[in-house]
Amino acid sequence: MVFVGFPTWDMQMPPPMKSFLTQYDLSGKIVIPFNTHAGYGVGSGFQTVKALCKNSRVLEGFSITGGIERDGVWFVMEGKKAEEAEREVRKWLKKILQ
Repeated sequence: MVFVGFPTWDMQMPPPMKSFLTQYDLSGKIVIPFNTHAGYGVGSGFQTVKALCKNSRVLEGFSITGGIERDGVWFVMEGKKAEEAEREVRKWLKKILQ
């Protein structure tokens, strides 16, 4: 089981992550993508994971807003935001790992 995490860059998976998934053979593995973004969503990132991990079982991904750059709010996971993130991650993990 391999968790693959990445931020959204220009509505896509960052090139370094594409290189990682291209260079390492994850055939036969369960691949679990997760993502942070600045308010616009995961873009094509989860589709890219599926395309680059053809011989893997790719489970439902998780995406969460880490900050909103256009509003000058950078990645912040503290206080209520951290509590919400923890609840959402736990809920997602329970769902996919049943």
